[in-house]
Amino acid sequence: MKVYEGTNVRNVALVGHADAGKTSLAAALLYTAGATPQLGRVDNGTAPTEFDEEEIARAMSISNSLGFAEWKNSKINLIDTPGFNMFVHEAKLALPAVESAMVVVDGVNGVEVCTEKTWQYAEEFSMPRMVIAARMDRERADADTLLKSVHEAFGREVIPVQLPIGKEKGFNGIVDVVRMKAYTYDVSGNGKGKEIPIPNELAEAARVGHEAVVEIVAEGNDALMEEFFEKGTIPDEHLLPGLRDAIVQHKLFPLLYTSGLGNIGTDRVLEFIAEFMPAATEHPEVKGQATPNNGQPPVHHVADNEASSVFVFKTLNDPFTGRISYFKVYSGVTRNDATLQNFNRNTSEKFSHLSVPQGKNLVPVSELHAGDIGAIAKLRETLTGDTLGDKASPIQYPSVSLPEPAITFAIEPKTRADEDKLSNGIHKLMEEDPMLRFFRDEQTKEFLIAGTGQQHIEVIVSKLKKRYHTEVVLKAPKVPYRETIRGRADVQGRHKKQSGGHGQYGDCKIKMEPLPRGANFEFVNDIFGGAIPKNFIPAVEKGIVEAAQRGYLAGYPVVDFKVTLYDGSYHDVDSNELSFKTAGRIAFKKAMEQAKPTLLEPIMKAEITVPDEFAGAIMGDLNSRRGRIQGMDNKGGKTIVKAEVPMAEMLTYGVELTSMTQGRGTFNMEMDHYDIVPQAQQEKIVTAAKAARGEQSEEEE
Repeated sequence: MKVYEGTNVRNVALVGHADAGKTSLAAALLYTAGATPQLGRVDNGTAPTEFDEEEIARAMSISNSLGFAEWKNSKINLIDTPGFNMFVHEAKLALPAVESAMVVVDGVNGVEVCTEKTWQYAEEFSMPRMVIAARMDRERADADTLLKSVHEAFGREVIPVQLPIGKEKGFNGIVDVVRMKAYTYDVSGNGKGKEIPIPNELAEAARVGHEAVVEIVAEGNDALMEEFFEKGTIPDEHLLPGLRDAIVQHKLFPLLYTSGLGNIGTDRVLEFIAEFMPAATEHPEVKGQATPNNGQPPVHHVADNEASSVFVFKTLNDPFTGRISYFKVYSGVTRNDATLQNFNRNTSEKFSHLSVPQGKNLVPVSELHAGDIGAIAKLRETLTGDTLGDKASPIQYPSVSLPEPAITFAIEPKTRADEDKLSNGIHKLMEEDPMLRFFRDEQTKEFLIAGTGQQHIEVIVSKLKKRYHTEVVLKAPKVPYRETIRGRADVQGRHKKQSGGHGQYGDCKIKMEPLPRGANFEFVNDIFGGAIPKNFIPAVEKGIVEAAQRGYLAGYPVVDFKVTLYDGSYHDVDSNELSFKTAGRIAFKKAMEQAKPTLLEPIMKAEITVPDEFAGAIMGDLNSRRGRIQGMDNKGGKTIVKAEVPMAEMLTYGVELTSMTQGRGTFNMEMDHYDIVPQAQQEKIVTAAKAARGEQSEEEE
């Protein structure tokens, strides 16, 4: 295909809430530009940017997908991002690769939770945005209601640059209030608008809309303001560049109206992107990370004449092609057969068979200029977030910061054969998905898998089965309780054993006292006069530490306590390390009997966002879970509840929140601290732990 200079490349991410119409819009844009032979649809699995078998089965985007459209003299790279809350982090991962965001808003529902979330992501990256009112041909779609919703969420800087012609099923065209032209579209869905005179019933609204655009473009520009006051308007030759400047400088966020399924208004969207959204070379200078070796962080500009550098923003593991790395060329020209240094891993990689992604298809290309987006297969060690480039000009671009996973499950392979394949499959999926975690809990000895929510984990389990033929069972993880003390103890631990020949003798006296939460363990050697030889003192500490790991009440590790070893005795012949280690264990057990042992449980810091009408129910539910409400905020019809809740009460919260809020509630949580378990719960936990250990000992016998 044709190679484009960065000045003619436009990189745009489609972001917004789930079911807003992003994937249908992307399909319509690609079809209108002639990039695909048919108008793809989500409902029959033909949408070009939704090709993963999980996405087709669930009719929803799960990860970022790319396509490109050639329009006039521009190449428009489109990244279709997920909008479902559990996968919306993918949108944030896409933003370093683009210069502008297309915020897609459903014509009926208006601004929703993830619309606001992705808008905030774009603000974090200081990115120009355009707002697309999608699915305007749906029943109850209303331009006035939608505009009100957008203004409430994003401010008056969102300015309609179009008006819809017709309403709901009658939506069949748009009025361009910038150039004061109107277009209607054929029912065949070819996406090509036919220019018509502005309908009489929209003439006044078009004039008011045009003046609104003129006024905001003139604001802050003395020359345009003077021309506006003098002539009462601004001619196109000054208005159009002024509009572009206002968009790039975030003074204005244009609003356009479309239908992806009906393919209405998509040619105007392509035209608008090419004419008014920033080119790839207009990306601000790109700073690398400071490292101990480079002093000042290096800076590259998006230009062909700079040293070569690329940033990998997505990894896909294809069962047939292998690992595919999607990258943005930040500087220089990347050519076939180039050898680039991976600065994150200090290895070199050969770039052969360069391509540009069109959905699941990779279109070969000979070179890619600064600002363009491409893909390469079978890089050996490169993963998402890595920077590669000219070895003589090292730089590492910063990775995107993501929140910690919100939910964890214990995962067990179904069979021995599955056990052998599990680790390989999980690690390949972790290469694709930075929000996936897989680890072993040292306390409970379980393998755990963590993600953004239950549906996220269900998708992973399904991929394991379909791609890697590995079946697993999910279980709620064991809560990692801990034990501690609330009192003090002063005890003696003595181990004496005689069985002919050398015996065993160890004797120690210790004081035990509680420490502040989170202090873990402190050992103080307060022996004077050689009551215990120095070489045996570490053995006493080791015995106490090992006993603390095994627990006292319910088999959970004991934490936040201090032991002072202050006296003891030894035998010249019978004392050894093992004897004093055993004495330390005996002393620990005696001290726990006196020191008022108690259970600790992990407390999660949770943030729950729900529509206002569910706030009361959510508060009542949190109270029933022993939650402590820390605060509440109201924003755009949503209530955000902040609370501290025991982990034991939140293991299945995602499913229950979905049920309570009809799928409209979202939450995230992270581990915050440990706190004492109420006595009633303690008794149940201790009883259950003793029963479990009893069963285990019977099995061992």
